[in-house]
Amino acid sequence: METQTTAWIVFNVLVLAVLALDLAVFHRRPHALGMKEALAWVVLWVSLAAGFAGLVYYWKGSDAALQFATGYLIEESLSVDNMFVFLMIFSYFGVPRNYQHRVLFWGILGALVMRAVMIFAGVALINRFHWVLYLFGAFLIVTGIRMAFQKDKEIHPEANPVLRLVRRFLPVTNRYDGGRFVVKNGNRYALTPLFVVLVMIETTDLVFALDSIPAVLAISRDPFIVYTSNVFAILGLRALFFAVAGAMELFQYLNYGLAAILVFIGVKMLVAEVFPISVGIALGVVGGILLVSVGASLLMRRRAAAVASPEEPV
Repeated sequence: METQTTAWIVFNVLVLAVLALDLAVFHRRPHALGMKEALAWVVLWVSLAAGFAGLVYYWKGSDAALQFATGYLIEESLSVDNMFVFLMIFSYFGVPRNYQHRVLFWGILGALVMRAVMIFAGVALINRFHWVLYLFGAFLIVTGIRMAFQKDKEIHPEANPVLRLVRRFLPVTNRYDGGRFVVKNGNRYALTPLFVVLVMIETTDLVFALDSIPAVLAISRDPFIVYTSNVFAILGLRALFFAVAGAMELFQYLNYGLAAILVFIGVKMLVAEVFPISVGIALGVVGGILLVSVGASLLMRRRAAAVASPEEPV
């Protein structure tokens, strides 16, 4: 128990230190991340996650390391769906690219707290009421099916209840003021549209967490494994966003792949008592689905380009 508590404290202190270093040093001056810089950060975060998986293997064994790797892959893949929505939010509110990283940075801090609360609540529910697993499984299957048949991803910020409360009870300016969330307007303080965007990002992440956390809980019920896999995926989400934001339309079948992953994980939860699926097999299935959906997207894109621009006869 003492070792577990120490691990929690050390991990969270290191995460906060990394975030502080990120904000105070690497992104002290707001700027738009280019493709090369974003990809470099993606490689860094993936490498850190891989290194942490090695530490888990040394500390808890191969099963725990596999659980972490599978949870990380599931969370990271489902986070791609978040990025479609984040992109639309930034576009809807006209957020300058220079300040999008700042919004995602502070959004992460709120996400870490919300995820921790939801993970502990989920583990406690499963341990006390085992039948909750079947509810989670059914929920994931229904969510996956709905995702597969979803025609578009339109968002309507004006319908967001949290956003409406903010605008109703708090003063909000009509223009951006650099990267500030709060400005002094005369003798009173007011929120900028950037704060409104932050509220949208936080509430959107909360909605997505309702899918991703039950999916990871199907892989492991160790709160530390579930939490750390979530954290590493979230930390890498910002860089991944800027790396693929301009190419999201290329992955037209990825949505079906994510839907298939949710359905698979839901089925895994429902049949666990009769036909348990090992974590290794689950990792292989999730990775295979992602590869097939991305590969199919790129192949169809290439074929469409070939049809649109046929080679001229010699």
